[in-house]
Amino acid sequence: MTDTEEFKEAAPSRNDDGVAWHALSQEDAFARLDSGKEGLDEDEAARRLREVGPNALPVKRPPSLPAIFLHQFLSPLIYILLVAGILSLAIGEQTDAAFIFAVILLNALLGTVQEWKAERSAAALQSLLRIEARVRRGGEVREIPAEELVPGDIILLESGHRVPADLRLAEVRGLAADESLLTGESVATEKTAEPLAEKSPLAERFSMAFAGSTVTTGRGTGIVVATGLATQVGRIAREVTAARVTKPPLVIRMERFARQISYLVLGFVALLALVSHLQGTPWLEVFFMAVALAVSSIPEGLPVAMTVALSIATTRMARRNVIVRKLTAVEGLGSCTCIASDKTGTLTVNRQTAKTLWLPGGETFTVTGEGYAGAGEVLAAGGAAPGEEARSRLTLLAAAAILCNEATLVRIGDEWTHHGDAMDVALLALGYKLGLHPEEVRGRVEMLGEIPYESELRYAARFYWDEEGNWVVKGAVERILGFSANMLTAEGEMPLDPSLVEGAALDLAKEGFRVLGVAWGRHIDGSRPDPVGEEHIPPVTLLGLVGFIDPLRPEVKEAVATCRQAGVKVLMVTGDHPATALAIARQLGIARDDRDMLSGESLANGGPPESEEFARLAASAAVFARVSPLQKLHIVDALSRQGHFTAVTGDGVNDAPALRRAHIGVAMGSGTDVAKDTAEIIVTDDNFASIVAGIEEGRFAYDNIRKVVYLLISTGGAEIVLFTLALLAGLPLPLMAVQLLWLNLVTNGIQDVALAFEGGEPGEMERPPRSPREGIFNPLMIQQTLVSGFVMGLIAFGAWWWMTAAGWPEAQARNTTLLLMVLLENVHVFNCRSERFSAFRVPLRRNRILILGVTVAQGVHILAMNTPLMQRVLGVSPVSWAEWLLLLLLALALLAAMELFKLVKSLRPEARTGTVA
Repeated sequence: MTDTEEFKEAAPSRNDDGVAWHALSQEDAFARLDSGKEGLDEDEAARRLREVGPNALPVKRPPSLPAIFLHQFLSPLIYILLVAGILSLAIGEQTDAAFIFAVILLNALLGTVQEWKAERSAAALQSLLRIEARVRRGGEVREIPAEELVPGDIILLESGHRVPADLRLAEVRGLAADESLLTGESVATEKTAEPLAEKSPLAERFSMAFAGSTVTTGRGTGIVVATGLATQVGRIAREVTAARVTKPPLVIRMERFARQISYLVLGFVALLALVSHLQGTPWLEVFFMAVALAVSSIPEGLPVAMTVALSIATTRMARRNVIVRKLTAVEGLGSCTCIASDKTGTLTVNRQTAKTLWLPGGETFTVTGEGYAGAGEVLAAGGAAPGEEARSRLTLLAAAAILCNEATLVRIGDEWTHHGDAMDVALLALGYKLGLHPEEVRGRVEMLGEIPYESELRYAARFYWDEEGNWVVKGAVERILGFSANMLTAEGEMPLDPSLVEGAALDLAKEGFRVLGVAWGRHIDGSRPDPVGEEHIPPVTLLGLVGFIDPLRPEVKEAVATCRQAGVKVLMVTGDHPATALAIARQLGIARDDRDMLSGESLANGGPPESEEFARLAASAAVFARVSPLQKLHIVDALSRQGHFTAVTGDGVNDAPALRRAHIGVAMGSGTDVAKDTAEIIVTDDNFASIVAGIEEGRFAYDNIRKVVYLLISTGGAEIVLFTLALLAGLPLPLMAVQLLWLNLVTNGIQDVALAFEGGEPGEMERPPRSPREGIFNPLMIQQTLVSGFVMGLIAFGAWWWMTAAGWPEAQARNTTLLLMVLLENVHVFNCRSERFSAFRVPLRRNRILILGVTVAQGVHILAMNTPLMQRVLGVSPVSWAEWLLLLLLALALLAAMELFKLVKSLRPEARTGTVA
């Protein structure tokens, strides 16, 4: 199916013409769109709607249940099993074929249940545009569905509105918009109607308002310049749907493993078939033997056991606030060598907070507590409470900030609710921390006039009356200094020292703080000007500076340190300001100085995204700031080319393309539907520490898959050794095909599923991640599989040779050999519980299900030996308890052999040490 067929028809884009609308004057923008301030008339709007189509995004058709079910069969291991089942049918072994097809069906059903959730990225984006818009047409203002907007329409915006299309702003009054879903910027963007530089990055196109963003303060008017797929949101929708999907690490490793096991099995079977024929065995018998041996050697139980292991891991991860949408993503998160994390809302709380206060005279105070809540306090240096005199000045600063403020922050029960600009809300929270209640402070005065904050002014002012007229002013430090004549110090009002204040503001800015100045002054005369203007503001007294930052999540620093210990590289990729990004990164230990940071502009000048120059540039940085969504995608590609298995985190629309392209996409639970539906994993508590917990669980899951592979391949190898030695010795086949299937799918099948429940081994996060190029069959796996398989095969062959030499009937010898193989597998599963530690050091309590599984596997076989129907099907018969105990002692020789193997490995210099709890 092509991309075009997969989506419902989308509107053609008249707007996607590369015009830098933010750089055009208002007049040029109106002229290009053949519109005016009175808007389009209805006839022209209808004509344009027919021409460009509705202001909507294409809706991706979710996959049907049959499609999800069929997708479960697209696995190399399943292909091998299908071939084995078909060959079994061809030679008349219906029982064997039924076993194999039952396994395939069970695996498909388990996978279908886990992956029922469909990807709906474009549909989620569409929901961003399902809003009403206030539009001016023919000079009249009306509300219409956003889908009916066309280029040239005039849109009216005010606080709380969702922007319905991409707009070139024509009029603004204190207009600011939250564009974090597009840019990653943690603070609302102040808007202007003036044209800007053509090469301005997306986060700095202040003369534009983008579809899907939200107006936080002020009012404005703009002309629609792009609708549907031509909007910035629409372009991301196209990136999401067109982006190449990277295979998860487990899929890559299992494909490689399937090829390896196929070649190995076919090679051995062909060799044995040739030897058998040279010994005089008819070709038909050789063919039957070859098929039986191939079926026995292929790990039929692996797909089911792997699915069970991943399903168990998803349950464990869910308990740690990590929801897995695709099973293979479980191990993928554990395989990652690099996390490219968004900053806002992932590493930080995504809530501007007043964290530091500076008072004239040089005193600095720390504010505790995060986010839009009144919990916290103000502390002096060393963590002490401020003195009485300092507290009075801090209280005066906070009261002034409350009065010059349009926001609300109230506590209802145990919850804090807020409305308004983020920094205004943060100032109200500061007031609560100093014991002030905003409504009480405001209620004690009569508000007479205001000068609202506007990006051109860069300050806001309020004129109020208590016993006389007063002014409070807050805003950019340089603007507040322009109004100030004095500053309030511990000694009282002193002449302003601009260099002192500017130095303090610069120091705070270098630490990543956004700095506001707050000042207060008496009205010069008793007049009450109406309306008030800048010319009425008297010389004021600077009360202090407030430093704001989107603070770190408390647990993130430790989580980043854990990643470093586990060998996982953590990068910050954000659309936020470089100074802010670097300050947060330095706190986390991600970066040391500005040499570890790259801006979006530097990346753009670093050569084509596919070039080696770009890859080297991307590899040199730990922090990427002011990057666009497309650049984030290119960074992920560069990391992949460097050999990283990359997990990308994000919560906004701007993160969706990179989430899709990454090996593992991780979305925040509070993020946009776009991000959540694009990602394979969702972190419900938005906590970076939960991602680290997910990595640990992913590593546990992969270890368990390795343990199951070890069990299945070594037992299959033992069967090959047994058959090979029997053929070389000129002895009959030790086991029949149905006995091999019983051994692999029933007795061992119970154990491998139980082994998938094994708990994680301690010290997992102290080990480096696996190399992306390392397959399941690494040197350790090869060594332990060969040793255990050879020992099992040799023990079984020794018993088979002795019994045939002693003149035992073939049926009785096969019955005993089959029981011995079951006991060997029962013992061997305890060897498989850890690849590093002795079986005696792994507590039984860590996997009680395995104890039950071993007991059931042995019990089922004993039951089969005593059931007439199974005796006829399997060719088995009862044995005495003395024989059973003798065979058990023989099987325990395998445990001794593997304990010796682990001891020898542990004595080597490269061996890892640890303890098991």
